[in-house]
Amino acid sequence: MRALPKEEHTVTSNDEAVKAAADRLHEAVETARPIIDDGTWPDLDLAQAYAAQADLVGRRLARGERQSGLKLGFTSLAKMAQMGVSEIIAGRLTDAMAVPDGGTLDVAGLIHPRVEPEICFRVARDVDLADGPEALLAAVDAVAPALEVIDSRYDGFSFDLPRVVADNTSAAAYAIGPWSALDRAGIGDLAVSMELTDAPTTRGSTQAILGDPLDALRRLAAIGAAHGFTIHEGELVLAGAATAAAPLPLGTVRVAVATLGEVAITVVDGRTP
Repeated sequence: MRALPKEEHTVTSNDEAVKAAADRLHEAVETARPIIDDGTWPDLDLAQAYAAQADLVGRRLARGERQSGLKLGFTSLAKMAQMGVSEIIAGRLTDAMAVPDGGTLDVAGLIHPRVEPEICFRVARDVDLADGPEALLAAVDAVAPALEVIDSRYDGFSFDLPRVVADNTSAAAYAIGPWSALDRAGIGDLAVSMELTDAPTTRGSTQAILGDPLDALRRLAAIGAAHGFTIHEGELVLAGAATAAAPLPLGTVRVAVATLGEVAITVVDGRTP
């Protein structure tokens, strides 16, 4: 296998529409103010949207963050229906998005966060995604319960497919529970639950993730190869939501996955006295 370059610390584009989208998204992230649909948003195709995403994440890497993994979006029918889209997408994670299991997330810098129960895969070695899906599958050595906090930078969580791709698939934060050796035969239909403070328990199954979470890895390999993604030893793959996303309340969020264990965080708002 040929050597893989690490993710570049800066990504620039000569495409003015791509740069304009990345500029507006970066401002929304930094100010925690949503982008209002005023008719001035650049018209992007999907390739331009992924280029804008790379530009946006490249700004985070340039200030010292490092890529910690990749993530998938819209891998469940419930999530597709919730957001009105019909295509699986991919985004990038950085270490600044990570919240330790049992740790605290301050939502003061977020706009309108939601939370999803997921599972997470760990990659044991560098993978060239152009080598195909089986190369990525063979490199995964462990799985863990996970939760992901998403925070669309668009007003009202309203977007089309290119917009959410450019927004790095709404990535905001994530937490990972204990690692277990990957049982490929047993991962396809595990019970999933998510408990939120003062809210009913949400229940689902890993089967909601494309019918088999391993198919999420296959889809990631194809998307990543097409749009210039890289993945390296020790990095993560968030496979997508097992249920529709829920508004993120203050208090405790706990996700449990049968046989894998659980992960929990405490959510606070630093703006609250």
